[in-house]
Amino acid sequence: MPLLKQLFKPTNRDLLKRIGFTLVALAIFIIGTTIQVPGTESITKNLGFLELVNTMGGGALQNFSIFALGVMPYITATIVMQLLGELIPYFKELSKQGHVGRQKINTYSRYMGILFALIQGYAFSFMFLGRTATPTEYLYISVVLTAGTAFLLWLGDQITRKGIGNGLSLIIMAGIIATLPQMFIDAFQGLVVFDGTAQQITLGVVKFILFAIIYFAIIVGVIFVQMAERKVPIQYANKSTAYGGNSSYVPIKVNTAGVVPVIFASSLMAIPGIIASLINNESFSLFVSNYLTYTTPVGFIIYVIFIFLFGFVYTYMVFKPEDFAKNLQESGGYIPGIRPGNETKTYLSKVLTRITCLGSVFLTIIVALPIIFSNVTSLPTSVSIGGTGLLIVVGVALETYKQIEGSLLSRNYKKGYARR
Repeated sequence: MPLLKQLFKPTNRDLLKRIGFTLVALAIFIIGTTIQVPGTESITKNLGFLELVNTMGGGALQNFSIFALGVMPYITATIVMQLLGELIPYFKELSKQGHVGRQKINTYSRYMGILFALIQGYAFSFMFLGRTATPTEYLYISVVLTAGTAFLLWLGDQITRKGIGNGLSLIIMAGIIATLPQMFIDAFQGLVVFDGTAQQITLGVVKFILFAIIYFAIIVGVIFVQMAERKVPIQYANKSTAYGGNSSYVPIKVNTAGVVPVIFASSLMAIPGIIASLINNESFSLFVSNYLTYTTPVGFIIYVIFIFLFGFVYTYMVFKPEDFAKNLQESGGYIPGIRPGNETKTYLSKVLTRITCLGSVFLTIIVALPIIFSNVTSLPTSVSIGGTGLLIVVGVALETYKQIEGSLLSRNYKKGYARR
């Protein structure tokens, strides 16, 4: 039975209410992206690497709205906490304490995210509003932007508890989707010349159709890669075979790191630009604009290299071959044809390296596509093909779909069991 047909059955009204609550909450977020911080104006200059923040916030940074920072400070704080978990014993122990440890880490991440929001809010107000404002005005804007981020964190929690899916992920997805209609409008206006000849208009329409086909073809490719995984077979002592009906396996996704490497690389590449705006040194600003922006060849190469390397770093943080091999051995499991212990660790490392190499190459290509596209075409910067936003939308949409599908299957299973 199709998913939609099951969803609208009278017995699933509570699930529909959760979906309705989610849509209302996301609508509140979209409305908030249009409300400017009092006393400010929209940003007209190029955002550079901060374009990622603007995209994930549904254009809120360009509007300099109360949600200009979005949830990026919290995401950055989460990544930092994951890095600290590898370096500091206290946080490493917390990660091993199950739900209680994760709750503490999440609390620390939120406090750190609010602190990052206050710092970024002050930097952005100084960066985009110039040096004419007073310290009190800068502080006021920083507090407003920080409050906006805090509200979005609360709203995301409400969606997770009372709605469907991961609240913060859905907020990011909603922001990206909100910019798509305007992007296609800008693409149509840029490609179709209405004051030209009939042949020029026809050619423009063909170009726009080709643009739309390529865009959706990339979406299909992203879905394929996001769902692709390598299944490593696992055999346990109480099972007769690792294959067939009793087979067990561990899935290793091609793109295990997701968009985290892009966020981390963008954050690093944005730091020099923010520093240049704060210190107002002409020679340093010139160096940054010539070598550390993605529109320049050197900056583009550095950006791509960062993404590729961070893909490996984050993947090995998430999937640790040594820990997995140890846990597998302790539970009486092994990989067929591979001895438990060091050989299992070596085998998993090789598989992970090959898969991650493929995933990192895919990630760099997807991120590089809009940069190359904007340099070879005369279309507005709002028009792009591929990009981080597309990865986020596809990933969140797939996860939310699976959650709804899983909820419906669970309900049907319980009903069938009750009838017995």
